[in-house]
Amino acid sequence: MPFNPEQHRQKALNQDKENKNFLERLKKRTPKDLDQKASEFHEESVETFNCLECANCCKSISPIVIDRDIDRIARHLKLRPSDLIDKYLRLDSDGDYVFQTSPCPFLMPDNYCMIYEVRPRACREYPHTDRKRFHQITPLTYRNTFICPIVLDVVEKLKQSYL
Repeated sequence: MPFNPEQHRQKALNQDKENKNFLERLKKRTPKDLDQKASEFHEESVETFNCLECANCCKSISPIVIDRDIDRIARHLKLRPSDLIDKYLRLDSDGDYVFQTSPCPFLMPDNYCMIYEVRPRACREYPHTDRKRFHQITPLTYRNTFICPIVLDVVEKLKQSYL
């Protein structure tokens, strides 16, 4: 069954308060094995969901693009970093560079990334559910439950494991 972003968002909204409360509790009282379990559940979820069928992250949110990313992408596209910034990036309210448009300007119609080999670090690390010190990013994890089926699945598995 093809990914339906609206159905996914509705599913996340149905679990909204429960997920928010659970993740807040995880941040306050971090189980010693949280990173291990999150990473394990991440691996299971990645096997279940095909990011190329979804690409909701690329279609709906922009990563923070750091200077190192700008230099790498500009070199790949044979642009000066300033030209890459002018053409594709803007400063957000936090003063971080993000893409000007959504969906990502490098997302192709088949959901492949035009700059996959040099994509921003935030894209390479997304959805962040296998990250060390997982408890530090629970607010981000909560927000990502509305975007990424992997995140929602990992949170569900963590709830089953700890509740």
